[in-house]
Amino acid sequence: MQTPDPKITTFLKKHHVLTLATVSGGQPWVANCFYAFVEEQMAFVFTSGYETRHIQEVTKNNKVAGNVVLETSIIGKIQGIQFSGTLTKAEGEVLDKASSAYLKRFPFAALMDTTLWILTIDYLKMTDNRLGFGKKLIWERM
Repeated sequence: MQTPDPKITTFLKKHHVLTLATVSGGQPWVANCFYAFVEEQMAFVFTSGYETRHIQEVTKNNKVAGNVVLETSIIGKIQGIQFSGTLTKAEGEVLDKASSAYLKRFPFAALMDTTLWILTIDYLKMTDNRLGFGKKLIWERM
């Protein structure tokens, strides 16, 4: 797996909410999710129930997209990540690692009955205007 630019991983570790985009029957949907980022796998871990629209849609089409952004009105400080990938339920050995990462980031989740999901990133584009207007950093899973 190609090593991502450290600016990408630093940004993803600093933030904790992603916007997830799904589609079913030709209709798009978005949901916001608290995430833990697992750098070694280039994946997000988050929890969500089966009754939610985005998880219902993922059971039919697990290809997803989304973003993580820094909210700012200062153009020179704009930073954000857009990504696409595959969303699967965390099971087996993956579940142990995912649970550890999520609980480290959100210890209160230990008190909840949760279903953990792994969003494996396939393609990622970071915009970072601090590096120059419109500067893009690209990472792809090979």
